[in-house]
Amino acid sequence: MFDIRWIRENPAAFDAGLARRGLAPMAERAIEIDAKRRTCQTELQDVQARRNDASKAIGAAKGKGDNEAADALIKEVAELKERTKALEDQERDVVAELEGFLSAIPNLLDDDVPDGKSDADNVELRKIGEPRGFNYEVKDHVDLGAGLGQMDFEAAAKMSGSRFVVLKSDLARLERALGDFMLDLHTNEHGYTEVSPPLLVRDEAVFGTGQLPKFKEDLFQTTDGRWLIPTSEVPVTNLVRESIMDEEELPLRMTARTPNFRSEAGAAGKDTRGMIRNHQFWKVELVSITTPEEGPSEHERMLACAEEVLKRLDIAYRVVMLCAGDTGFSARKTYDIEAWLPAQKAYREIASHSHCGDFQARRMDARYRPKEGKGTRHVHTLNGSGLAVGRALIAVLETYQQEDGSIAVPEALQPYMNGKTVIGANV
Repeated sequence: MFDIRWIRENPAAFDAGLARRGLAPMAERAIEIDAKRRTCQTELQDVQARRNDASKAIGAAKGKGDNEAADALIKEVAELKERTKALEDQERDVVAELEGFLSAIPNLLDDDVPDGKSDADNVELRKIGEPRGFNYEVKDHVDLGAGLGQMDFEAAAKMSGSRFVVLKSDLARLERALGDFMLDLHTNEHGYTEVSPPLLVRDEAVFGTGQLPKFKEDLFQTTDGRWLIPTSEVPVTNLVRESIMDEEELPLRMTARTPNFRSEAGAAGKDTRGMIRNHQFWKVELVSITTPEEGPSEHERMLACAEEVLKRLDIAYRVVMLCAGDTGFSARKTYDIEAWLPAQKAYREIASHSHCGDFQARRMDARYRPKEGKGTRHVHTLNGSGLAVGRALIAVLETYQQEDGSIAVPEALQPYMNGKTVIGANV
């Protein structure tokens, strides 16, 4: 969330930051709630101090034989005890009100994030590779998968409903190959530590990374109150919650491949065909925990690591910086990587990389001890796809399709496919 002291000292800057996201001013309300909290705390301290003094005075009065004074003090202590409890309850309520108010406010943006209201205003930074040309009719991944007999949406719908898929045979192996290839690249060459995290988490974890409370409807919740992870960003980032690290331990770089579960409540009617937007999908995630000074350079490094996946798969892509109106709730700055999908004749998001600053760290209470100076500071957290496996599969199928409906296996994936170079239409 936010440092309320900073908001008190910089209300205009805070509201200006919110205005970039199209939000109304909120500094005055935050400061008003905080003033109630501080007043309550001051009164509580005064009451507790008087209660301590009165308690000590009871013994002195009794020692002097002044029972009347002692009785009056005992009565006062009892009243102060009740007042203390009332003030503690009031303070707890005001603190909850302040935290609830601040927790619904998105992160402030970096200065270099472009203005804009939607993805139409995102800024293209570069294009890498040339989209493949075809001299025959291009099929999308749905028709290619059906032609192979290895992609079954109907069977998935019978058991799970819409937005699920069953992959079989070589396509199931190709999906696994993509995930293995990404993990090997990030762990062996990019210095990330592989993590196998829980897929079910408690409220605190999802709150820590910013999905709760604002995006509750986009999540799946179990009957015991836990949440299916929407991305492994949640459990992996929360590995540092409520901890204090030494600066020498940073940066921490972690990667995980997990299934992800999303209700897609806000995407009704969007991408209903195929695997673009399913309720369940695999993704390789990258997470970095670092110092504030190293955050920007770590963001660029993470982006480069993800780009390398597409370069080795020889899939054309572009990198865009998200505008203010399209940047996610927890992020202060986000890059998207968009892969070229021949059937759509468009670049589509395949990875998103966000620098969250200390926004998540404050929600998780994640800190580090600087090499120099006293005290602790909040870490900076970063996360990004390295990549979304299902969308990478789509890009491979459509980019490497052959005229007869078979799929050439990218050279980088052949070792993971037992040397297979083509997935045949009749296999």
